[in-house]
Parts: sequence; structure tokens; C-alpha cells
Amino acid sequence: MTDPSAPSADADSSARDIELDTAALRVLAHPLRLNVLSLLRERGPSTAGRIAGELGINPGAASYHLRRLAAGGLIVEEPGRGTGRERWWRSAHRQSIHDPAAASGAEREAGLGYTHAVALAAADRLRRSAQELPRIPGEWLDVITYSDFLLRLTPADVHRMRAEIFEVIERYRADGGESEGAVPVALQLQAFPVPGTARPPAGDE
Repeated sequence: MTDPSAPSADADSSARDIELDTAALRVLAHPLRLNVLSLLRERGPSTAGRIAGELGINPGAASYHLRRLAAGGLIVEEPGRGTGRERWWRSAHRQSIHDPAAASGAEREAGLGYTHAVALAAADRLRRSAQELPRIPGEWLDVITYSDFLLRLTPADVHRMRAEIFEVIERYRADGGESEGAVPVALQLQAFPVPGTARPPAGDE
């Protein structure tokens, strides 16, 4: 899985993807922190004040989350910009990757907090997108989709479908971005059992 992020607007500074280790998973186990990181990847370098205005939080909170991200090696200070009172930050990577199936021990436990934060951050992004709908240009309204499908699948089915969808996403990532009128587009891929349907037997919980 990946966190809710797009390739950085500063492509040279975020050419690499990062496989999240236990420490990074713990840093990102906070939905607001994920949103701060996503904003830097989508819009390029920014400051605490600008991020605060974009996300509707106070600058002190933005500064705190930026410091945590920097301590975790997920963002770096933008050289040659800003002053002593205004620091500019950029993402250190294009996207963050976590494979729960390959994790074990402490990393698997940390991954649960990260996964929870990813879901909450995605829900917040969906909410903010809905609030902007009245101001979206018509050509975008014609193609925006908020789809919800109900399928009956096994874990193996979901694994296969996920791989196929990721192949399509990678093709568009490789081919897109240079066309006139292209903007960062958030594609949320969500696949999970309907709550209450995939619980273990009562004695195993």
C-alpha cells in the first residue's frame, strides 16, 4: 500500500520511493502528518504558514508535524530559500510504500497505526474534495467519480485485482504529467471487507 500521495511537483528532489521501516511507519501514523507530506509532494516546497492555510490548521501544529517528518527523514529543508523565521521544506521521496504482507514483529504492529492513519487521511481528502465541488470547472466535473462497488471476493481475488489496478496506475504515471492542463489528481484505491463480515471466530479474537 502507499500513503495518499502523488509524485512530487519537484521531480528532481523526489525521484526515489521509500520503503517504510518501523521508525518511519510510526512517524506517519498520524493522518494530519500524512496530509502535510502529501501536500509537499503535490505542490512542491512550502512553509509551515502556507501549509497551515491550505489544511486549515494553526502554524504551530504545521511546524510540529514538519519537524516530526524531518526527524524521520521524510522531508528535508529546501536549500537557499527562506529566512531564520520562515523555513521551506520539500519531500525527500516521490511516495512511501508499505507492504503489510512482508512485515513482521514491530514493523507489522507499527503498520497497523500507519494503515489506520492512511484511511483517516483518505477520508479527510475526500471530504475536502466534496467541499470544493461547487468551484470545480465543468470539464473536471464531467470526469470526477466517487464510485462505490460491492463485490464478493476472496483475499486472493483482492490481491490479484490490486496488482492489475496498480499496473494501470503505473502506466499512467509513466505516460502522464506533461499534457497541457494536467494537474495533480488523487486516485484513492480502497478495498476492504464490509465491516463485520471478516472477523475471526469469537474464541480467536
